[in-house]
Amino acid sequence: MMISPESYYEEYLKGKTKEQIMTAIRGLKQEIGRLKNTMEGPEYGIKAIVHPSEDTRLHWTREYLERARQAYDEAGETYILSKSEQKAADFDANMDAIGRITFSIGGFFGGYRSYIVELTDGLKAYTKLWEDEEPLALWDDYNEEPFTKEIFISALKNLHIGEWRRRYSTERFGYTVCDGTQWELEFEYTNGHKPAKFNGDNSYPYNFDKFQMLFGIDDTEEENDEDE
Repeated sequence: MMISPESYYEEYLKGKTKEQIMTAIRGLKQEIGRLKNTMEGPEYGIKAIVHPSEDTRLHWTREYLERARQAYDEAGETYILSKSEQKAADFDANMDAIGRITFSIGGFFGGYRSYIVELTDGLKAYTKLWEDEEPLALWDDYNEEPFTKEIFISALKNLHIGEWRRRYSTERFGYTVCDGTQWELEFEYTNGHKPAKFNGDNSYPYNFDKFQMLFGIDDTEEENDEDE
């Protein structure tokens, strides 16, 4: 069971010096990195996941980190973002200026399908296979509310995409896979910001399934269809 951020503060940060708080911050950042690496590993999900799951622990560790940064500021110091944190903050700061998202995924034998969301005038979403375009029914869990640009951006923010690696590869885990699945993701902006691009080769961010669900892609359903 995870404790609340304020309980974390009371137990681990209250009354600590700025140096001790910074040590706690470093430890939380390392834990976040470790949890991501575990979830992005090729064997993750094969064995039963112990509760609280890595996903749950990651969520709360983020909350603790935010509270620790606040405590550091309260101790009279200004927390300075690392380069990776600056990259994530820049992505978040420009999120409302996203005009077009293009997500392509597939393989050499099965072909590639592109999922495109245009946010400049309302919200237009469609898939593209070769030259054919089909309307895309976006997934959401907001009851019967219309899937607006604001809702879509809010869902994106919860994915922390600015923290993703620019490139995902199995070589990071010590092996190479031929063919398989490749993917590319690009964000284009309306404010002149440089496009943000991410890609992978048989390797994915820790929350890739949640990201795909935002585009109406459910790998679980596809696997069940194949089994039948």
